[in-house]
Formats: sequence, structure tokens, C-alpha cells
Amino acid sequence: MRAKYVMSEVFLGLWRNISMTVAMIITMAVSLTMLGAGLLLYGQVDRIEEFYQTNLEVVIYLKKDIDQATTDQIETEIKDNDLVAEYDYESKEEAYKRFEETFEDTPDLVKSVDAEALPPAFRVKMVDIADAKEFISQFEGREGVFQVTNQREILQQVFDILGGAQRLTLIVALVQGVAALMLVANTIQVAAYSRRREVAIMKLVGAPNWFVQAPFVLEAVFAGVIGSVFAFGTLIAAKYLVIDGQFEDLFKLMPPIPMQAILILLPILVGVSAVISAITAWITLRFNIKV
Repeated sequence: MRAKYVMSEVFLGLWRNISMTVAMIITMAVSLTMLGAGLLLYGQVDRIEEFYQTNLEVVIYLKKDIDQATTDQIETEIKDNDLVAEYDYESKEEAYKRFEETFEDTPDLVKSVDAEALPPAFRVKMVDIADAKEFISQFEGREGVFQVTNQREILQQVFDILGGAQRLTLIVALVQGVAALMLVANTIQVAAYSRRREVAIMKLVGAPNWFVQAPFVLEAVFAGVIGSVFAFGTLIAAKYLVIDGQFEDLFKLMPPIPMQAILILLPILVGVSAVISAITAWITLRFNIKV
């Protein structure tokens, strides 16, 4: 009987303040969407780093006029180097073919580059990419070598940008979360004020505090959970309609976002929204509203 009464009061309270309820749900949905996007981005950056750590190379670009004897000597040293996992020699022709495949969407650029302009190179995969600096020092500046590059250093800027995007997303989620909490607190205060007579009567007849406060707390929890479901739906739609649809070509260069990573967010978002909404409502009732 008590449970039935509490639930009826929850839905009645939500309906009485429908505009504020909708606003609370929307605000929670936006903040939780940003939180979910931030968590996805954190996980995706880790996957990207892991993906590239196993595929990063040190590239030894040779001079275009290098003779075969010098090329063979460099190859022997690479082959016998304990820091090297595997390597591949890329001729001028193979380098130009790679260039054509990489920039096939910009034929004007391909036409503007002479096939003889690209130097031959050794593409070296390290046992541990962290040892690249030591390896580079052994070949940099020697006869026949034009330049030695570490792909990790080139991609580090990309990782730094992604790290900044991580922090920005979580900061926005935090700001949105504060706004959501303030709206929850305000909604609970309005709801309690609109039912102050009912609350006073319940207190007079000896109703315990938890019984009086339960409908208000459950209203906040209900709105928070609905907001989390909307946030989850938004992330699903973003994956299929935006990420997989509009940026499909981008994921040829990096691992895609797995569906499992999004599915695991549902219990996280629901749990976060329910706990935070309940705590906010309880604190509001405990310290601001005398019931």
C-alpha cells in the first residue's frame, strides 16, 4: 500500500511540474551525452595509441644517388640490429606507388609529383618503438642516408590534440552536470512547496521522514534515468549516423569505435544519473526544505 502511494505521488508530482520535468530530463540528457562522449573518447584514444604502437615505423630515407654497395651495407646493419623486429626495403617505384594510393582522392597532387622525386627507403618496425631514438642515432647523418624519421613523433601531435579533446569534453560535461544538479534541486524545491499542505498533514499524523521524502527523491531519480536513456540513444545514433556514416573513410586509418564500448555505457550512465539525482534531491530536502 505504501509503495503504491509513493509511486502514485511520484508520477503525480512529475505531471504537476511537467515543464520543469522536461527541462530536467533534457539537461540531464545533454550532460550525460557529453559524459558518455568523453568516456568513449578516452577509450578510443587508448585504442588508437595501441593500434599505432604496433604499426609505427622508423623510416630511413636514402639519398637518390646512393650506390648499391652502400644500400646493401645499411640493410645488413638493419638486419643484424637487435632493436629491429622486421624491415622492408621500398624502392623509388614502390614509394611512388604508395604515394599514389595514399593520395588517390587528389589526382592533381599525384600528377604534380615526379616519380623520380621520391627516394628509396627502409621501413623498420622496432621491437619496442620507445627504442627508436637509439636506433635513429645509429643511422642519422651517415653516408647514403638522407633522413631518418620516427612516425611516433609525428603522430604525437595528433595524440596531444585528442588528449585536449578528452579534457574539453569532460569539462563541458562537468559544467552541464552542475547545471543539471541545480535544476534538479530547484525542481524538488518547487515540488515540495506545491505540496506543502500534504507534507504538513503527513508529518502531523506521524509519517517518517523517509516516507515523506521518498516521492521527491524518486521523481529526481526517474527524471535522471530517463535522461540517461536519451543520452544513450543519442550516442547510438551518433555512432551509426555520424561516425560510421559520415566518417567511414577516417576509420581506415584508425580502429573503429566498437559497439560494446557504447553498450557498456548504459549501466554507467543510468547508475551515475540515479545516484547523483537521488543525492541531490535528498540534500535539497534535508537542508533547504523542512518536511
